[in-house]
Amino acid sequence: MRPLSATDSDLLVALHEGAFEQPLWQSFLAKLMALTGACDAILIFRPVDQGEIVELRAVAGPEHHLQQLLPGGRRTMREGRVYALQELLDWDDPSQRSYYENVLVPGRMGEGRAVRIEEPSGISAWLSVVGDRGFGAADGALLGRLVPHIRAALRNFIALERERYRSSLTSDAFGRLNFGWMTLDAASRIVDMTPNIEPLFQRTGLLRRGRYDRLMPSSPGVDRELSAIVRGFAQDGDQRPRAINLSRDPWMDMLVTPAQHTSIAAGSAPVAVVYLSGDRWSRSDRCDQLVDLFGLLPSEARLAWALAQGVSIGQAAASLGLTIETARNYSKKIYAKTGASGQAALVRIVLTSVLAIA
Repeated sequence: MRPLSATDSDLLVALHEGAFEQPLWQSFLAKLMALTGACDAILIFRPVDQGEIVELRAVAGPEHHLQQLLPGGRRTMREGRVYALQELLDWDDPSQRSYYENVLVPGRMGEGRAVRIEEPSGISAWLSVVGDRGFGAADGALLGRLVPHIRAALRNFIALERERYRSSLTSDAFGRLNFGWMTLDAASRIVDMTPNIEPLFQRTGLLRRGRYDRLMPSSPGVDRELSAIVRGFAQDGDQRPRAINLSRDPWMDMLVTPAQHTSIAAGSAPVAVVYLSGDRWSRSDRCDQLVDLFGLLPSEARLAWALAQGVSIGQAAASLGLTIETARNYSKKIYAKTGASGQAALVRIVLTSVLAIA
């Protein structure tokens, strides 16, 4: 099969860019319609999950539901072969004949060419050009030459959609856990980051995107420390990761590691990866949630949250202004209400409860 000619090669550009358009492949269909002199160009495809059939058209307007007219034709069409519209209609079906004569013909869709494309992962697609004039061999040949390119475009579209879906799930999980990452170049400029980082900036005020996309901690001391770490990673990528505490209430920590992987999609080379983890709620909020979750008294909840941070009962008592005896009495009630056998079990129960994703 001969390659696409110079006059229609721009179809390939529109085809491969179409996966990023909304509506999908609108420019490609418009160019195909113009090249063939059709009144409309239609791309129909069925997603891998066999969900609702997608019908994309070059001309906006009332849908003609062309896919519903070809139930037999879709099953019998040989992949890659170009068919005339009349070959695919079931002329023994009165409803199809009536629709063709009373809707398609008056709507300037009585003539057409169609081809079926099968993508290896399971997507089936049908490309059609329709109009009120006869389509010749050149139009059919054009559709035939497009088949392998549409197949490749569909494969890329499937991969892109899967990555979008996985990314959305990952971002949602990161957001619920209040965890995210960003990459920085040697000047501490943000190269890339997870979607939940920007809301985290706005919610906490501990970090922000500064001029020229530079990561700006609110603390001048943290800013100087981070800049020095990133510069050190730029000079020596084998240095050990460094941890920085940004806030105690609500708790927020940062781990800065050398970048071990690069991406050709990045505008500049990252030298550091910053992992952010913490809590979206204050200590008082968490104590209120422990009251709701385990039926603790407010005084017990405050001690339970302190113990869940891993400090000793003596340290927790001192921080809350309690005597050791009072703290021990509270702890017995806390263990009974939460079902914990001791402090280690309490840490596990609290940090793996629904509070972790609240």
